[in-house]
Amino acid sequence: MDTKYQRLFKRENDEGQFWPSFTDVLTIILLCFILIFIVMMVIKSLQIEEMKRTIDQIMGVRVHLVNELKAEFNDSTTGITVDDKTGAILFDTDILFEFDRADLKPESYQFLDEFVPKYLDVLLESGYEDYVAEIIIEGHTDRSGGYLYNLELAQDRAFSVASYILGEEFPYKNIQEHLEQKLTVNSKSYSDYRTDENGEYNAEESRRVEFKFRLKDEEILNRTREILGE
Repeated sequence: MDTKYQRLFKRENDEGQFWPSFTDVLTIILLCFILIFIVMMVIKSLQIEEMKRTIDQIMGVRVHLVNELKAEFNDSTTGITVDDKTGAILFDTDILFEFDRADLKPESYQFLDEFVPKYLDVLLESGYEDYVAEIIIEGHTDRSGGYLYNLELAQDRAFSVASYILGEEFPYKNIQEHLEQKLTVNSKSYSDYRTDENGEYNAEESRRVEFKFRLKDEEILNRTREILGE
């Protein structure tokens, strides 16, 4: 029969065997957490690298398209200019409309017949169609009249252009299907007015129509680039 001291010794011996085992378990758990953390960091690093490659690819598409549009239109004698940063196509509304009117001039149809196919050849036929989320026709006015009046005028002008190039009289039916999937119209009234080289308000240049494009997920990618930069 165990004596009192034998039972006490046995209990202390059992506890001494238990605590090293419990410490080993804690060590294993800690090592597992460290391993999981390392794996997560590696995955995160790979995700960031993939994100950077995607961003660079999208931004590379924009640079390419801007350069292609500049090569196509910068030497044009029809008053077309290309924005160096965004690739927006700008031309005076005088090419298309009479002052304070939203119906197309008779001679504007030939201009659009020549311009639109060239524009879409660059934007949609160069292997980058899948990157383009939206093509925008945007109307702008000068400051003559109130904001709402000019908002409607600019919208009507943009809509007139869209109506023609999507209508029955436009000769290039093969490109209308592409446009129907991507084309929108927009009005900025006189909020995005133009200035001259001295920074002074320029009414004539403020009256314009712009063709713009938006790439897919561009806003998200720009914000992601900012976050990665931070």
